[in-house]
Formats: sequence, C-alpha cells, structure tokens
Amino acid sequence: MAKALSEFKYMTFDVVGTLIDFEGGITSCLAAIAAEAGVSVDSEEALSLYRQARYMPGVGLFPDDLVRVYTVIAPQLGLPADEKYGVRLRDSAATWKGFPDSAAALASLAKSHRLIAMTNARRWALDHFEKQLGSPFFATFTADDTGTEKPDPAFFQMVFDFVASRGDSKDDILHVAQSQHHDIGISRALGLTNCWIERRHAQKGYGGTIEPANFTVPDYHFTSMADLAAAVRESLKERT
Repeated sequence: MAKALSEFKYMTFDVVGTLIDFEGGITSCLAAIAAEAGVSVDSEEALSLYRQARYMPGVGLFPDDLVRVYTVIAPQLGLPADEKYGVRLRDSAATWKGFPDSAAALASLAKSHRLIAMTNARRWALDHFEKQLGSPFFATFTADDTGTEKPDPAFFQMVFDFVASRGDSKDDILHVAQSQHHDIGISRALGLTNCWIERRHAQKGYGGTIEPANFTVPDYHFTSMADLAAAVRESLKERT
C-alpha cells in the first residue's frame, strides 16, 4: 500500500504536459500560422503528426527540436514550409501557459513538500516555465543538466543522487506526471511511488505524448493538480 501523501518529503514533477499546457501552446501557434496562410488546422490531427515527428530517430532536445518537427509536419497540414515558421514554433515555448490550476496547486504543495522539477525541456525553456508557475521549485533538473531525457533511468538517478546528498532516499519521493511513457512506467520500474495526473481524461488518445507500450496503474491518480493539492491538504489534516 502506498504511503500517505503527507508522508513524502519530496515531490518530483514532470513539467511539460503536467504543469505547462504544451499541447495548447503548440496548437495555438500552428493555428495562428494557418490563419495567416488562409487555411485551418485540426488540433488533434496536428498533435498526432507532432507526436510521430517528435519521436522519429535522430531527434534533438526539446523545444529546439520543434524547428525540425515543423518542417516535417507542415506539408501534411497544408502550412508554409519555410523554416522561419519552425523557429516561431520553437520560440513560442517562451509564452506557453501553465494549466489554470498549476501555480496555485504548486504554491500549496510547496508549504509541506520540497518540489523538484524534472523536465526533458532545455534550461532556457524551463526558465520561462518557472515564471509561469510562480518559481515554486526547491531544485530543477533539465535535459541540459542530465544529458539525457526521461524515460532514461539515468535522468532519475541524478535526482536520486541529489536527494541522497541530503540524507534522504527515493522512498521519500512522490513522482507526479501525466506521461505514462516518460514517467509513470519508468518510475514504477525504479521503485518510486507515483501519481498520474491524467490531463487528457476528457479527451481520447494520448495527444502529443507518445503512447506507452504498456499502461501502468499508478499509486495515486488525479485528473488535475488541484485535486492532488486538495488530497495532500486532507492527508496533512489527518496527521494532526
């Protein structure tokens, strides 16, 4: 049985997709480009094509890789193929918004837990995301820091080492994420307690996130960060 939410010292977070609405950011930018070109783009089709292009062999780090991704998907969406639009898509990451509940939930959770960001995005992007989220993190790890991306266990190991340097262990961590492929499955394999934030609970499919080879039943499951924060507050009350 999983530990009570109030018993963890740390919460590690996937950022893009869990806290930051990257799907909305990407589709909004593509829709703006489409409008200028006099065409329309179906958001779910765009996300499906993005997912396929993003996980082709030889991809670059995110979100820089959006320049390449755009050149792959633009012809399929009837969009202008000029690379400058790919640069525009990449740069749009600086303006992507947090989900409406993200900042408030993180502020609440930071009162009782040490929050650690674990993102496959590069440091420059996380700098923007943190501002959107109210700078709630005790520590942050990016693809630039780790030299790899989740679900590579090496990414998680760097976080384990950081926590160990403070005299704690992975048993003190609750890993919170929306991606079954990048986070929930591997966190289970590594012995972490996990919490799935099912952001697309009202939508079909996995959107812009790669579908997992196998679905992992999480230790905790919420459809929003607000629900997680509320559950933690309740768990803290039960301890007093």
